[in-house]
Amino acid sequence: MSSGLSRKIKCVTGALAACVVVYAARGIWLPWIGYALIHDDGPARADIALVLGGDYWGHRIVRGAELVKQGYVPAVLVSGPPGFYGLNEADAAIQYAISRGYPKEWFFPVRHQALSTRDEALAAVEELCARQVHSFLLVTSNYHSARARRIYLAVERARGGGPQFRTVAAPDEFFEPTTWWHSRQAEKTVLIEWMKTVAGAAGM
Repeated sequence: MSSGLSRKIKCVTGALAACVVVYAARGIWLPWIGYALIHDDGPARADIALVLGGDYWGHRIVRGAELVKQGYVPAVLVSGPPGFYGLNEADAAIQYAISRGYPKEWFFPVRHQALSTRDEALAAVEELCARQVHSFLLVTSNYHSARARRIYLAVERARGGGPQFRTVAAPDEFFEPTTWWHSRQAEKTVLIEWMKTVAGAAGM
């Protein structure tokens, strides 16, 4: 056997062995891909909660409602773009919360035309400042929480300041950081969120 062929065989064997090790250890490193998407400060007393749009299962609005019920905030601003069969998402989310037994008086819609988290942040921060809010709880899905926090911090820096906030992560229907690769929907969620994270870091 030539030395060149021998080296190629060793390289292929080594690569296959490395793949086996990586696959065998997937239960250790795959969760960190999920955990890296999460930033959860936990709740604390604030002037108001802000529930972001984009959750079709109601977990975000329920988390916001529970923050009122638990005494952390007196009310919830519900962010929402149009497009839900003629309904604004904020209105649909509030109706869902009411159907779950939460009082209508707890919720205030923030209707806008935003189609991205950044544009939503611009509209939401403008509303918060108009209401003279000094502190708020930013409520969004766990997989979206780290990126949303960075975006809101950047928007506030760009406008020369804004209300202080804590990020509160709500559960997701499919994503769980320790097992996300077992669900096709969660895999898509992680892929899309990481693509948006990288694009944001690149200024795209």
